[in-house]
Amino acid sequence: MDWPHAPVHRLCEGGTYFITAGTLGKQHFFRATAALDELQEALFTISREHACRLQAWSLFSNHYHLVVSCDAGDDVRRMLRALHIESAINVNRRDMAKGRKVWFQYRDTELTNQGSWLARLRYTHENAVHHGIAADARRYRWCSASWFEESASAAFVKVVRAVKIDRVRVFDDYAAAGAASS
Repeated sequence: MDWPHAPVHRLCEGGTYFITAGTLGKQHFFRATAALDELQEALFTISREHACRLQAWSLFSNHYHLVVSCDAGDDVRRMLRALHIESAINVNRRDMAKGRKVWFQYRDTELTNQGSWLARLRYTHENAVHHGIAADARRYRWCSASWFEESASAAFVKVVRAVKIDRVRVFDDYAAAGAASS
């Protein structure tokens, strides 16, 4: 039986997952540019260490979105746990707030069809625009939009940009106030 007070995590198989994580009370713990830089570097390092392949990411002062693939769902679970522990320790050290709880919970969705996958890729790449932090997501340095455009084929970039995301249902109830900008 599912626990009614928290999202259920069904990270059991290899595949591609859409992850949204938020800070406790939606607090803007990662407001400083250095904090977001450190969070992003930790994400890159820890995802590699846990054999998780990042396909898209958007990092903000109080939440993040990821599209990540793996050979085993437990790899994603371990990667998220390590990311949350390391980033909490780092931001608490910077703020001199030892032991403060930083991350609240995360939601995961396995992406099992191409349409859902493409929509979440676009949604994640463009999330800084959605939150009003950037007019062009490629200029927001804590997301994958510019990386995607540089590394994916022009044809695939065109396909992803054409996907409609106005009806994508994502829990993304985070205010952008206080977010860092590049």
